[in-house]
Amino acid sequence: MVQDPQPPQRADTGPIDSRQFKTFGEFYPFYLREHSNRICRRLHFVGTTLALFSLIALLATGHIYYLLAAVLCGYGFAWVGHCVFEKNRPASFQRPLYSFRGDWVMWRDMLTGRIAW
Repeated sequence: MVQDPQPPQRADTGPIDSRQFKTFGEFYPFYLREHSNRICRRLHFVGTTLALFSLIALLATGHIYYLLAAVLCGYGFAWVGHCVFEKNRPASFQRPLYSFRGDWVMWRDMLTGRIAW
């Protein structure tokens, strides 16, 4: 049985500033905690999958509007998940590169069953 990711434990209860992380390995548990809502994770997965298909279509056709579709799908679905279901601010505002990588790692982990749907 696949389990939901466990949030990292903290000694205090204050908010975590995602800029404090020095490595992606330190950042990823925080990223998973920010995606504890299943619907939010599912929206991320759908958006990332559609973005991937859009990038493939871009390479296959050369039509630049597929790049716009990739960005809109990737970020649009994710931000709806955060605003409506997770009720938090996407980490991409503070750590865009770690967040981008985290999205793809979480997508892979969901695809392989490491993270629950």
